[in-house]
Amino acid sequence: EIIAPRVISFEDQVGAIRQHLADIFEREQNWTQAALTLVGIPLETGQKQYSVDYKLETYLKISRLYLEDDDHVQGEMYINRAAQLQTQTKNEELQIVYKVCQGRVLDYKRKFIEAASRYNELSYKTAIHESERMTALKNAAICTILASAGQQRSRMLATLYKDERVQQLSCFNILEKMYLDRLIKRTELVEFEKLLQVHQKATMADGSTILEHAVIQHNLLAASKLYNNITFMGLGALLEIPPEKAERTASKMITEGRLQGHIDQIDSTVHFETKATLDSWDKQIQNLCFQVNSVIDKIGAAEPDWINKTIESQMIS
Repeated sequence: EIIAPRVISFEDQVGAIRQHLADIFEREQNWTQAALTLVGIPLETGQKQYSVDYKLETYLKISRLYLEDDDHVQGEMYINRAAQLQTQTKNEELQIVYKVCQGRVLDYKRKFIEAASRYNELSYKTAIHESERMTALKNAAICTILASAGQQRSRMLATLYKDERVQQLSCFNILEKMYLDRLIKRTELVEFEKLLQVHQKATMADGSTILEHAVIQHNLLAASKLYNNITFMGLGALLEIPPEKAERTASKMITEGRLQGHIDQIDSTVHFETKATLDSWDKQIQNLCFQVNSVIDKIGAAEPDWINKTIESQMIS
């Protein structure tokens, strides 16, 4: 405040003082005050030309400090400023910090699949310590489990399930059941809930938590693999929710194209449509068999003796 009237004359000193003050506030865990201190550095408005790396590092630090105080709105604003600079730097450390902050912002905004993708990418960065890579992988798994059911989540589940490191995670059991389209009971979620951060435990408009919402949708998709049709009452019992809520969830997922089927409100029944997929699969298998038979016929025409001996040897064995 003392040097504020003459800040233009002392830009270097102001920047150094504010960086030092921010470090002090950060050590005291006064995250917002530390961020506000750094915001006062005239990165864009001053006469001094700051380097790309200095501006990027400062914006990322401001974003990280706001995120530590659970202020994702301000955190996102400064990560957006950093986004314009991160393509111009070759500093791998700053690029990693950018992806960490970006993943956290997406996580806070409940864009779980996008967040999982960033975390998963970080889990392969050799510049990061192995324990931090495993933390990133754990965050990727948690965000994937919390994501709404659909093709994007299915692809992310497949990517994570094929990673052998995932088997070391405490949430592997839930992840495996989701990947294999198995039903998940509410009692199985107790241990997993302990892994969630505060913002991931938020309650949604329908009264369910983010985790409950994700598991209900998953179980509905799993049920569609087990049943051709099911009553609202039966579906509610299966999903461990009231029949009315089961109907609303099924209706929304069908409307959004994330579940194949239709609802018969007269009979209070949900009909799942998987026949078209099975027919397509059957036709592909049939086509493959025809092609194999065609190849065998051509071999038989060219080498009848060899084909006869081969067939006879198979019949004897």
